[in-house]
Amino acid sequence: MRSSAPVLVLASGWRVDADGTSHASLRCAGTRAGAAQVTASAKAPDVAGAAKVAFTLHVSVVPYTTQG
Repeated sequence: MRSSAPVLVLASGWRVDADGTSHASLRCAGTRAGAAQVTASAKAPDVAGAAKVAFTLHVSVVPYTTQG
């Protein structure tokens, strides 16, 4: 799992359940604004060759408004 802008969105965890369902944990910066693409690769452990992108998640980070 890889983020195009780790300062905004960081992939902090990844697990695969016994039934094959995958779960990703993302952490987003609350004090900065911007956008990032998070991509996850899929590759069977017994298949040779480069891993291919399984999905891409587009994330927009907007800081919380402050009093004022």
